[in-house]
Amino acid sequence: MGGSRKPDWPVWWDWELELSSHVLKRMVDRRFSEVDLRGMMASAMNLREDEEPGRWVVATSHESRPWEVIVEPDPEAKLLVVITAYPLESP
Repeated sequence: MGGSRKPDWPVWWDWELELSSHVLKRMVDRRFSEVDLRGMMASAMNLREDEEPGRWVVATSHESRPWEVIVEPDPEAKLLVVITAYPLESP
């Protein structure tokens, strides 16, 4: 993502994205593309630790709706692995 790190965000935020097989399947099911996903990451608003150790939740939006993207940094490969992405349900 090259130089897009937000202030106080982890250094791995700028690592190259690696798409998991799970997110590739979800892209079809949830009708979004890799370009859409990269746009969601570029416009991320918040980052918090996930319940699953080592994973993080990225708060973002897509098509004017709130979404979350689950990522897992891979320090050995210096890759940011995208596990899944999903829209949040309206209340």
